[in-house]
Amino acid sequence: MRELVEEYERLAAKLERGGGPDKIERQHSQGKLTARERIALLLDPGAYAQEIGLLVAYDEYKGGAPAAGVVTVTGRVGGRECVVVANDATVKAGSWWPETIKKILRAQEIAMRSRVPIIYLVDSAGVNLPYQGGVFPGQYGAARIFYYNSIMRRYLHVPQISAVMGPCVAGGAYLPALSDIIVMVEGTSFMGLGGANLVKGATGQTIDNETLGGARTHNEISGVAHYRVANDEECIVKIREFVSELPASEQTRSLSVAESAEAQRAAEELYELIPEDHRQPYDARAVLQCVIDAGHWDEFQGDYAREMITGHARIRGIQVGIIANSRGMFRPPAAAGGGGQPKFGGIIYTESAEKVAYFIDVCNRHRTPLVFIQDVSGFMVGAEAEHSGIIRAGARFVEAMATASVPKIVLTINHASGAGYYAMAGQGFDPDFIFSWPTGRMGVMEGDSAVGALFGTQLDKLKREGAEPDEALKAEMARVREDYDRQLDAKHAAARGFVDAIVTPEQTRDALELALRVSANYDGPHLGHFVLPPTLA
Repeated sequence: MRELVEEYERLAAKLERGGGPDKIERQHSQGKLTARERIALLLDPGAYAQEIGLLVAYDEYKGGAPAAGVVTVTGRVGGRECVVVANDATVKAGSWWPETIKKILRAQEIAMRSRVPIIYLVDSAGVNLPYQGGVFPGQYGAARIFYYNSIMRRYLHVPQISAVMGPCVAGGAYLPALSDIIVMVEGTSFMGLGGANLVKGATGQTIDNETLGGARTHNEISGVAHYRVANDEECIVKIREFVSELPASEQTRSLSVAESAEAQRAAEELYELIPEDHRQPYDARAVLQCVIDAGHWDEFQGDYAREMITGHARIRGIQVGIIANSRGMFRPPAAAGGGGQPKFGGIIYTESAEKVAYFIDVCNRHRTPLVFIQDVSGFMVGAEAEHSGIIRAGARFVEAMATASVPKIVLTINHASGAGYYAMAGQGFDPDFIFSWPTGRMGVMEGDSAVGALFGTQLDKLKREGAEPDEALKAEMARVREDYDRQLDAKHAAARGFVDAIVTPEQTRDALELALRVSANYDGPHLGHFVLPPTLA
């Protein structure tokens, strides 16, 4: 784990530099701050902030699109949870790659589900034209951003604040236009459906960008913008002022919050608790002691279906329902004669599926948020499992999880495999946030299992013939195993947006607390990206 954490931190530091020192200096020479400098000024100093999608596209475009050219963050502004979207102009002038769209949409979905203000810091040259086919068309192309803008504006009443702090051209101009407030910076910002060069080519009219769509033009002549400020710093001050003027958020009335307590065990102990070999067992309850508040653990049905852990706990004082896989081997209880097959932790059996489904229903009735600690290899297979009705029990588990309307937060600490990944609130079921430690492994199956599935028949035939695999077959099996292991890596998942962020053990309690507090801004159902109020549905 320590090696994986250090490897991740080196990669994160590199990505946070954006386009590099030269591009950062160019941004400064234009009188502008970088995206990350703007965010640092905007968010409350010293408060934990969670970047969403830092690794997206890091392993594509020959490394030329760090963070896909946009920084998306959840954090606090004046103590209030907000979502921030900031174009990184040090990366290809802040232009939109296909993955840029994915990140902006995810940020908007967080704001819509939790009804928290969203702030756009716009500094973008528009569509990255060589990749326009993945940006412009499609149900989840750039138009979806403006659809979400409109839904938030008309139905959900999510505050949207836009600061144009550089270019904002073509269709991208609709993002601020569909916001509640638009601020423009004098001398550096431009907003228009077409720039001066496009205007000359289309109409023959000669005009400069400042006259066409600068801050003074849109404040004095067109009336499109609402405020103009002298520089980036003044712009950030103005945004913080807007947020402070918003009415109080609809903090959930049912959320139980007590005085925060430190965890029983230090996060540093996780480096020793998690085994070096991901296939080996460990003490899952000891891991929980590093995550939840000390003195606030009330295990639910602790003696039954012990391969799954369910219980009530607090994280920084916030009451949650914990659902965690327990790795290891579990013998049948003595009261049952001690006979029968042992159960393996990380596998979901009929009894454990029923246990978790019931627990989820209890938490949902009590309006208690759910935290899933994933280390799951799938559902049990075989005659005994099928005859016990595992399909029906698994369906009850999935349905209870999918329809629970309370916030759902996921932390993958090791395996996230098979249908067990789905049942443990996988991404397809719209958890409010999904995080992974660097040790997370997400995929249908492990590399060894894939080799067995793909080459099993061939190997069995060789065995019956008393033969061994030749070098070509061994090489092919090694290639498949290596390919699966690469795709299982947490960084691979983060690069494709399958998790919101990789967090380190030391960040875990901060990340979970912020995610829970963001989610707590809305007391309604946390189902899908947005659920309209009954009067509008």
